[in-house]
Amino acid sequence: MRQIVVTGGGTGIGRAVAAAFAEQGDQVVVTGRRKDVLAQTAAALGPLVRAVAFDAADPAQVEAALAELPDRVDVLVNNAGGNTDIGAEPTEGLTGLAAAWRANLDANLLSAVLVTTALRDRLARGGAVVSLSSIAAHRGGSGSYGASKAAVEAWNLTLAQQLGPGRITANVIAPGYIEDTDFFGEGIAPARRAWNVSQALNNRPGTPADIAGTVLYLASPAASHVTGQTIHVNGGSFSGR
Repeated sequence: MRQIVVTGGGTGIGRAVAAAFAEQGDQVVVTGRRKDVLAQTAAALGPLVRAVAFDAADPAQVEAALAELPDRVDVLVNNAGGNTDIGAEPTEGLTGLAAAWRANLDANLLSAVLVTTALRDRLARGGAVVSLSSIAAHRGGSGSYGASKAAVEAWNLTLAQQLGPGRITANVIAPGYIEDTDFFGEGIAPARRAWNVSQALNNRPGTPADIAGTVLYLASPAASHVTGQTIHVNGGSFSGR
């Protein structure tokens, strides 16, 4: 039975990923900052799923959580993150600007780096690390959020080189517009939603299940020779050529 760790696993994409692994009989640990949300998710997804609450961007909390994480990790999914600019107060001056940029870098890049590094010696031979980026890393217009996701993709190349000798793959998924998540906080304006959907060649929004299916593939033996890659899942809104 494989051991899976999904950061940011309480809602949205992370929850869908955890559910998909549990449905095929894997044991899953979901992590995140909200203990109550994680507990509810673990209870809803069944006995193969358990929750460990910690902030993946906080080194001390990551280290403290290690005792509760599996001794062997077959698949690590770095899903924790989000656009910290959404809902934030406007910044003033260079100090405020620096804090806003660091918030997105911490949430999206540092969280993945810290958890992966902490679990590196536990990653099983033949295992997989899958990290989440975003279409925003390629289309511009999203400031520090897009930059932080682009950094995840750059870091992943080094990670793939480091893990390759252990036959461990490291890949990134860059979703486009995905509905049924907490990404936009209180929601998205109808006109913005319509524009996002119109960009997809199949004229529909993405779903957490779309991303979960791609994670399952990258974590499967069928993808054992796929590493160092960014997989675009966006209905054709952006071409990865």
